[in-house]
Amino acid sequence: MTSRAVIFGCSGPVLTREERAFFRDVRPWGFILFARNVETPDQVRRLTASLRDAIGRPEAPILIDQEGGRVQRMRPPHWRRYPPGRAYGQIAGNDPLLAREVARLGARLIAHDLAGVGINVDCVPLLDVPDPSGHEIIGDRAYGQSPEEVIRLGRAAAEGLIAGGVLPVVKHMPGHGRARADTHLELPVVEAPLEALERRDFAPFKALSDMPLGMTAHVIYAALDAARPGTTSKTVIREAIRGAIGFDGLLMTDDLSMKALSGDFATRAKSALAAGVDVVLHCNGEMAEMAAVANGVRELTGRSARRAKAALARLPRAPEPLDLAEARARFEAAFDGRFAA
Repeated sequence: MTSRAVIFGCSGPVLTREERAFFRDVRPWGFILFARNVETPDQVRRLTASLRDAIGRPEAPILIDQEGGRVQRMRPPHWRRYPPGRAYGQIAGNDPLLAREVARLGARLIAHDLAGVGINVDCVPLLDVPDPSGHEIIGDRAYGQSPEEVIRLGRAAAEGLIAGGVLPVVKHMPGHGRARADTHLELPVVEAPLEALERRDFAPFKALSDMPLGMTAHVIYAALDAARPGTTSKTVIREAIRGAIGFDGLLMTDDLSMKALSGDFATRAKSALAAGVDVVLHCNGEMAEMAAVANGVRELTGRSARRAKAALARLPRAPEPLDLAEARARFEAAFDGRFAA
């Protein structure tokens, strides 16, 4: 039985009877967890097993946003605190090779945490290049101030995740760094010319276009489409993401419940899929909203199904060997103990 082109959240730390029945009937491709779903390692393991059992697919992707810094759903005391992306580029000595090594190591440790509780996708790396006029929603989540820094450290993070048995999601395509508003609250418009976007904003995504999963930005790029945000714009997806960037992995939306998008939830889902995304993402676990989204999604077939299968095939049969105590000690030493467990 085929899945449908949607990823859903759930309401709490335990799957409710209503959610179980809904997911069984709707057959989403995957799920996403947030802080409201996370209490202890044993509890998260039970929840991820319950989600997969509900749809009868033991390989189903389960996502989380575990960047570090402000965006970290699994936190102390059960999991260590990780630094934001910017911190890797500011490691003492300003050594780019050391920064790359530590960024990979941090992601490898995050992958160990996630895989241990049944999570196999992390919405990392964030490849947005910040602009001085951009909104602080990106801020220190970015790996650096230049495309070159973002490429170097973003690639390292993606490699570290894959080595640990977790798939990376590059975000927010084709670039959120110039946006002057928080897309959780409103729709930003980027007025930069296409040449500037290609040179700076698209560059990290182009350099990591081989990654298996990508996420769109709810941002209008006036040089490409002055009417529709990237998530629902055929032009942005065709000419920027699939074209100039060359990304042919599975493309998902950012959260459909964000206020940057307009219209009812079925329309949001239909518009995104019609524009060329492969899978829509709805995060808040609100049943009425999920039911509406389900009315707007289709079966995951054709090219989208092939991309989904190819993405999951990137998971290694076994994680790269890791001396956990040594890795943690090396990671803590790189930050002078500021991110000790």
